[in-house]
Amino acid sequence: MATQAAKTPVKTKKRRWFNFSAGFDMPFFILTMLVLAVGLVSLFSASFAYAYYWNDGDSYYYIKRQLIFAAIGVVFMLAASTINYKQLQKKWVVQAALGISIVLLLWVRFIAPPIRNVYRWIRIFGFSIQPSELAKFALILFMAYWIAKQGDRMKLGKEGFGIPIAVTGVIAALVVIEPHLSGTMLIVAIGMVMMFIGGTKWYWLVGTLGVGAAGVCAMIFGLGYERDRIDVWLDPLKVYTSGGEGRDLAWQTVQSLYAIGSGGLMGEGLGNSRQKHLFLPEPQNDFIFSIVCEEMGFIGAILVIVLFALLVWRGFVIGLKAPDRFSSMLAIGLTAQIGLQVVLNLAVVSNAMPNTGISLPFFSYGGSSLIVLLVQMGIILCISRSIKKE
Repeated sequence: MATQAAKTPVKTKKRRWFNFSAGFDMPFFILTMLVLAVGLVSLFSASFAYAYYWNDGDSYYYIKRQLIFAAIGVVFMLAASTINYKQLQKKWVVQAALGISIVLLLWVRFIAPPIRNVYRWIRIFGFSIQPSELAKFALILFMAYWIAKQGDRMKLGKEGFGIPIAVTGVIAALVVIEPHLSGTMLIVAIGMVMMFIGGTKWYWLVGTLGVGAAGVCAMIFGLGYERDRIDVWLDPLKVYTSGGEGRDLAWQTVQSLYAIGSGGLMGEGLGNSRQKHLFLPEPQNDFIFSIVCEEMGFIGAILVIVLFALLVWRGFVIGLKAPDRFSSMLAIGLTAQIGLQVVLNLAVVSNAMPNTGISLPFFSYGGSSLIVLLVQMGIILCISRSIKKE
């Protein structure tokens, strides 16, 4: 019997792309759906006046399209939550993601026609795709793959700093020439955070930030690059009241501050914003949080921030409990992107930093960015399935 048992071949389980064996993290899913729902309500309230004036009286123009994108995104999120995340760790998958992102970034800058005088979107079948959104995911995927592969060698110069910063620099350089300053800042921040968590020595990162800050200062004060935005940031009301071109440059920032200040403690009430009636330009996009503050007040704004904070916290919990280094870094990187983007957006709308044009996740209008975000949330849910299984 012992001899017969010894000769019996051991069956090995094949890794499949899809895994339905365990449930995902319900708190993270509920928080994601809550943020999405609040974002859709806020988008409709912020956009209906602007949509009426600029889309032939169709006040539902933006919310109808965003609801379609949200429905597609939720379906993709649930599908992504069933995949085997270990398939994403394969070298060819990482290389394909980076390659496609770089090709699209080159395409949008040198081949696609500009939209609103910038090269950020590619129009396909009437829809706009923003390659920088895909590039963020590709960078996070590469960082997770590289950190998991290198392990303790992340403390070395080449493995821990040279190659990761080179990949981050290439993607950032392609985004900055669109031009898209806020997207560049976010990409660099994501790369730095993941490198730090992955084991890169802190003084290399600090030195890189120092060199980058010196370069930006040289462009601003030496070459006059983005000098107008700095002037608006330092004293928006002074620039606004100067008249002429200065009034136009400071208009959006000043109207945003008016909206935030008008909200007070309890707000004007949902739908009762005055600044969205063609005072604040395109309130459905980067400055949507200003309308949230005006209509929902300080209390409502804090509740929105708390929702985001809980979502980020739960994502980090999943990352810390993940069964391996790759899934841990992937979950932390995807979650960090949300947190960093929220912080940068709130800083812009409150004039804590210069106006760089950065969207608020799940709130700002944009189909491709919303779908990519929800797919990324699905990947985090997928990782949480493995935690429950373990």
